[in-house]
Amino acid sequence: MGAEADSGFEPATGDGPPDPGPERARAASVRTAFAGLLQIRRLTNADRADPESVPAPWELHRPVRAVALALEAAGLPASAVDPSGRRTAKGYRVAAGSSPDTVRVEWPGPSGSGAAYEEEGELTRCAAVLRELGWTALLYRGPRGRRFLEVEPPAGGGRPDGR
Repeated sequence: MGAEADSGFEPATGDGPPDPGPERARAASVRTAFAGLLQIRRLTNADRADPESVPAPWELHRPVRAVALALEAAGLPASAVDPSGRRTAKGYRVAAGSSPDTVRVEWPGPSGSGAAYEEEGELTRCAAVLRELGWTALLYRGPRGRRFLEVEPPAGGGRPDGR
């Protein structure tokens, strides 16, 4: 997505600053990037009945970025951290998963924010967004009972190599 890379746009992963810039400009950048992603899907998945319903090879090579863009474009809030790494906002956090093709989505927040109580419902919302876009999203319970999503390409045909 050349124009996106040239402009320095990065989707919110939940590990960045609480304010990625002016809200209106940010929303426009997110819309433009997501429209570009859908256009890439239409072009690379042209042989499919619904080309927008399957991740494109570009996304499969950058799954953290693709998943973060999908969640931000859906209007879900991203978590944030201050310069010292202290969590300052609750919301989704997207990171590389435990295996190469997976992404982990969590719902962290600052101490006392209630993020742990909201995580199942909010992660279910995240999963719905991602499934609509063709990703496989499974909800798990991890250490200390905290829930997270494991997101991966769809089985059979989602990956560029057909695995």
